[in-house]
Amino acid sequence: MIIKNPEFKISAVSPKQYPQDGLPQIVLVGKSNVGKSSFINTLVNRKNLARTSSEPGKTRQINFYNMDNKFYFVDLPGYGYSKMSKQEQEKVGHFIEEYLQKSKNICLIIFLIDIRHTPTENDKLMYDYIFKTNLPCIVIANKADKIAITKVDSQIKNLQEILNPLKDLIFLPFSSERKIYTKSVLETIENIVFNN
Repeated sequence: MIIKNPEFKISAVSPKQYPQDGLPQIVLVGKSNVGKSSFINTLVNRKNLARTSSEPGKTRQINFYNMDNKFYFVDLPGYGYSKMSKQEQEKVGHFIEEYLQKSKNICLIIFLIDIRHTPTENDKLMYDYIFKTNLPCIVIANKADKIAITKVDSQIKNLQEILNPLKDLIFLPFSSERKIYTKSVLETIENIVFNN
């Protein structure tokens, strides 16, 4: 899958603002500093399509990115950022829940976690929530450049044992620095979204 003309479409805070063109939507979910924006930029080979921030928790809206009029990447606000007020956290939680419940065009959820760390309680809660939606899901263990390349496979297995002991979901490593994982992630997305 080669994406030639990715573009930012809209930031939405309510269902009436979601794109109504019926294109499939691939949703990115993860905590605030897990690297969702960098993930998008790496997959589409652009530096600044999705705005990255040195300050986690900046995204308070749902960002839709149109990929060659074939599908959207949808970047949901990150969760679990401690500097957000309780009120802001509740607001962000509402955006996420409302979108996952009301959007009719979700074809895949990509759940990003940090390969270096044991999943947090928030990660486990989000995983359980995603699981209950019955939507297709893959788990991306991001920031694989932060550990030795020889440890990546065993760490993926450890994370799957914790989150998905039934092993019925795909877990893949990823790194915006080490682009060696990009091809397998794109192929997996293409197989799930367009070849089923």
